[in-house]
Amino acid sequence: PSSVEFPGFVLQARKEMQRRGSAAPCSHGGALQTWMRWMSRPESKQNRLGWIGPHLRTAKKGDFLYFVGCLPYFDAFFPDLGVRSLAIAEHTVRILNALGIEPVVLADERCCGHDLLWQGDEEAFQELARLNLEQIRDSGAKTVLMSCSECVRTFRLDYTSLLGKLPFEVTHLAEFLAAQIELGRLDFEPSPQTVTYQDPCRLGRHLGVYEEPRRVISAIPGVELKEMPANRGNAVCCGTSCWTACDRDSRRVQQKRLQSAGSAGADVLITACPKCAIHFACSRYEGGSVQERRPVIRDLAVFVSEALNAEEGPLSDSSEAAAAAGSGVK
Repeated sequence: PSSVEFPGFVLQARKEMQRRGSAAPCSHGGALQTWMRWMSRPESKQNRLGWIGPHLRTAKKGDFLYFVGCLPYFDAFFPDLGVRSLAIAEHTVRILNALGIEPVVLADERCCGHDLLWQGDEEAFQELARLNLEQIRDSGAKTVLMSCSECVRTFRLDYTSLLGKLPFEVTHLAEFLAAQIELGRLDFEPSPQTVTYQDPCRLGRHLGVYEEPRRVISAIPGVELKEMPANRGNAVCCGTSCWTACDRDSRRVQQKRLQSAGSAGADVLITACPKCAIHFACSRYEGGSVQERRPVIRDLAVFVSEALNAEEGPLSDSSEAAAAAGSGVK
């Protein structure tokens, strides 16, 4: 009601902290931010394609590019949580292959810069944006697909603010799939289960994308979508963002959200942001392992891929090898 745009206010405050030689507090000792700053150096080299097995088809040039984001690094950093972030990438490519698309996947793609920007490090963010834009331009891509809500927000709002209109379209997988389903281009097997959907802050409140993920989920036969009381613009977030100040208060937010999903009668909580899945799993981490409870947490890409018609073919069962290959640094 007071017309204060709080996310922008927080962002400017963190930039000012950075300029004064301070910074917003980092979770995990700042290790993830260190990796991201390392990627902002033009001379840094990575090995990002080890997760792409013979069961997946990709290209070096083409109209469609899949921007993987930091999924390989998350797998290397959070092995104890039992969340394979690279599975999101594998299933995304599998879905695109089912649509007849062989997406470009960049061998030296960089972090989108979301976390560094929201920590106030504008200089490193700008360098990451420049490096990514250069590579995407060279690929010839006309459409850049993303399975990470933060990446989509960063490209659509922050890259355009910094670099002007981008020479390609940026779309979240949920938006793309909703359009493809409307055209009748995907076939699903019946999958009787009760689910609920977690609106990621960046995809929902920041970009206004609420209905497309729900249309995708509801298109799968047998799936019953139940809403939590707080949904869409009123949805409760997963507790933290950009690996900043993740603490006991964040955990309470996460646990309450999971309780809300269970109270809605859902067996599965579907997310459209890799960090949501990580944070919800982390809230169940006790005694050296993640406690298995309902609802089960699934990323949208994984959920959709698993419901595809069996003729689309299975993914290889190379989880450990893919995770090891995706650690990113060489």
